Amino acid sequence: MSAPTSNEITNALKGIDSGTGGLDIVARGWVKDVLCKDGHVTVTLEVPAALGPKLEPVRQAAEKAVHDMAGVISATVVLTAERSAQTPAAAKGGAPKGTGRIELPNVKYIVAVASGKGGVGKSTTATNLAVALAKLGRKVAIFDADIFGPSQPRLLGVSKLKPSSDGDKVYPLDVHGVKVMSIGFMIAEDSPVVWRGPMVMGALEQMLRDVAWGELDVMIVDMPPGTGDTQLTMSQRVPLAGAIIVSTPQDIALLDARKGLNMFRRVEVPILGIIENMSYHVCSNCGHREDIFDHGGAHRTADELNADFLGEIPLDLQIRLTSDNGMPIVISQPDSPHAKAYLAIAEKVWAKLSAGQVQKPAPKINLGKMFGV
Repeated sequence: MSAPTSNEITNALKGIDSGTGGLDIVARGWVKDVLCKDGHVTVTLEVPAALGPKLEPVRQAAEKAVHDMAGVISATVVLTAERSAQTPAAAKGGAPKGTGRIELPNVKYIVAVASGKGGVGKSTTATNLAVALAKLGRKVAIFDADIFGPSQPRLLGVSKLKPSSDGDKVYPLDVHGVKVMSIGFMIAEDSPVVWRGPMVMGALEQMLRDVAWGELDVMIVDMPPGTGDTQLTMSQRVPLAGAIIVSTPQDIALLDARKGLNMFRRVEVPILGIIENMSYHVCSNCGHREDIFDHGGAHRTADELNADFLGEIPLDLQIRLTSDNGMPIVISQPDSPHAKAYLAIAEKVWAKLSAGQVQKPAPKINLGKMFGV
């Protein structure tokens, strides 16, 4: 049976009362985005901020209505709200209302893998790091927090597969010993996600809460590049044990890496260290080494910023090919020097986590400190 169209889903949602005077949620204009891919449906309800805490029953009713439709395999309804103007209390460092912590009690450590800019190989590094941790015997998951450019389904070779759902919880895919969840499972690879900030955060929070992660030693969070709203909110709402910064050696990338590192420090997330990706290139024909993007810049930056240097990964064709083919090099070429480099980094990260060198409680954000007020 074919999956329903967006119009058919919207029509089904007309039967959901908004609880605000007899109008349904479609008539209220709350239904903003309806995405359906191969029977997996995601709906965004954008509601008035003041009503948000009271509308969880409405969200649940909408999700059930969509899930009960013929041809629907899984349904996720995300409740978001436009943010109101910042209050003076918030500007002085007080926590804004409605920013409760997302507790994941069955996850020992949550680690953000981040970069100040795109194109430095952050997602490839996150994937190989997660797989390396699994090869070390840890229970590992990777959460793809890059809503606009999800990479994990392709990097792990599961872009054609879908997570299962029992109508209450979504069960992540398990590949190479790593559990994985991404918005990329719900949308076509070539379909843009055109969402405002509150919609993005609503989707991230719901994926974290509604996924049956099970018992985990480490959850790797593949963060989007930059230092924007997603990074700030994830730092505030999720109990991050620490952050890893990925950079290439050249000055322009290191400048942005510094921004990313300092952002995490300002919100009191411990820095586990810096990885230099595309550190050097060795010609596969003649063996000549070239430092295409310079070399050692990330190590020097780590020293200057009093952060640990975790290791360097070369610019190599095999890393690119194995990533494109959905077989991370740690799995497909475990005896290669590149795989061993990722494993060495994973060992350092686990040693820092298990030795208690990082904090598990979610950090408190002092907005006044961040903005100098």
